[in-house]
Amino acid sequence: MRIYTKSGDSGQTSFFGGRRVSKDDARVAAYGDVDELNSSIGVAVATDPVELEHGLLTDVQRDLFTIGARLASPDPEKLTQALEKTTLHNVRIAELESAIDRIDDELPDLGSFILPGGTAKSALLHYSRSVCRRTERSVVALARHEVVPDLVLAYLNRLSDLLFMVARLANHRSNVSDTKW
Repeated sequence: MRIYTKSGDSGQTSFFGGRRVSKDDARVAAYGDVDELNSSIGVAVATDPVELEHGLLTDVQRDLFTIGARLASPDPEKLTQALEKTTLHNVRIAELESAIDRIDDELPDLGSFILPGGTAKSALLHYSRSVCRRTERSVVALARHEVVPDLVLAYLNRLSDLLFMVARLANHRSNVSDTKW
């Protein structure tokens, strides 16, 4: 099977289940932003120090694949039957919150806004945080017209907080101070 199908050459794509839509459809934009977010986190994960929260961040990437699959299907029941691993559980929100709290306990108090940057790892995580916020806006826009699970919105909201904290942690563990605004 070849990677190219030519079926999208006219500006359309298919949802899981076969329905064809324009590539600028709100659902396509939302899962496209999730894909970009996943890729940006992948770049951050691959940047030294690679071991920094590696397991946590790769679990997030798996969650984002799940979210993307959910958004790519207007029929979540059909998707769940076809791919069991497309279920996102509430426990994931609690796990993100636990990681945020654990990281916060290690960091110095934050008394002001900070500029994105510091180490390369931190800068990439800050970039991923901003991509996460855009992704969240795309999913909120989709939710105005289509059913989007509340868990997806909560997950993306919490994820941007987590990415901020891991970005700060990357600087902290490298003995690089955050730059105050």
